[in-house]
Amino acid sequence: MDTKRILTGHRPTGPRHIGHLVGTLENWARLQDEYESFFLIADMHVLTTAYDQPDRIQDNIVDVLADWLAAGIDPRKSTLVLQSALMEHAQLSLLFSMMTTVARLERVPTYKDQIQQLDLNPSLGLLTYPVLQASDILIYKATAVPVGEDQMPHIELTREVARRFNSTYGDTFAEPEGLLISGEAARLPGIDNRTMHSSRGNTILLKDSPEETTAKIMQMYTDPKRIHATDPGTVEGNPVFIYHDVFNPDQDEVADFKKRYAAGTVGDVEVKRRLAEMLNAYLAPLRARRAELVQYPEELMAILYAGTEKARPVAQETLKEVQEKMGLHNRYFYDKEAVVKHIRKISEQNTFESLGLIP
Repeated sequence: MDTKRILTGHRPTGPRHIGHLVGTLENWARLQDEYESFFLIADMHVLTTAYDQPDRIQDNIVDVLADWLAAGIDPRKSTLVLQSALMEHAQLSLLFSMMTTVARLERVPTYKDQIQQLDLNPSLGLLTYPVLQASDILIYKATAVPVGEDQMPHIELTREVARRFNSTYGDTFAEPEGLLISGEAARLPGIDNRTMHSSRGNTILLKDSPEETTAKIMQMYTDPKRIHATDPGTVEGNPVFIYHDVFNPDQDEVADFKKRYAAGTVGDVEVKRRLAEMLNAYLAPLRARRAELVQYPEELMAILYAGTEKARPVAQETLKEVQEKMGLHNRYFYDKEAVVKHIRKISEQNTFESLGLIP
């Protein structure tokens, strides 16, 4: 429990966008030097909302890997894990579900939000998503989890699960802290000023070309009440200026744009074109690395395989400890030497025949 260890990850739902970059990936890259880091490709979680689209998952895993590595996730520093390849995640989730009430899960804010936003008839898997997430975290005995504000309720539930397990079966898990990602970069709006989400088509992908990026910037939502370039415009909450604050390193220029925009002496086109230049310059090194990486999908998967195998004994040891404390670790099924010894003994004594177990 003294290890400084983080666990976090993404569902492989498609290529990452700039919200992922400034909201999570750049933060993860920094944390690699402070924590023992586990980064999870949570492919089983995809099935909670898209179980009928299995053909997309494997290509999406490659896309996510390429984006992660291009953004600075270093497999020499961190452990990259494929969730579905270690069934200990699912086994631990099942055990934790015995200790978690339906009423508690129905109070998780993101459960209600997803049902409403995606118009879902929720599955059992969606309801128990936070329990599987808790198992993802606790199976590596992570002490911290980098998250956005919307995920903090999940971390609190994970802490509750750890606390309940410890009080029932003895100290086993640390209660992980949520490392809250804050500031404007933590939640960039989409180009339509709604929450950025791939399903809405309002994202700028890390793999987009400079031309595609520029076209999206030129379509970006600004001040709907501003009809002419000479009309005074609203700066606060305007996505164009939120992006300038994050991606334009010349803050004197940004301040001048804001002043002139509010006064009606600069048009949207000029401000957007400059933003496109700055954003493309910001993304250029990452895109160059990504273009190189996607040429070698097999090598990307080999990196993920190596990380998963590195994580396997950690997950196995935790599950074994949990099973023992919950009364489920029968030594006759797990102690191979003892099994072999007793099989020889009963064979020598003809125990099978005397019990009528064999003809």
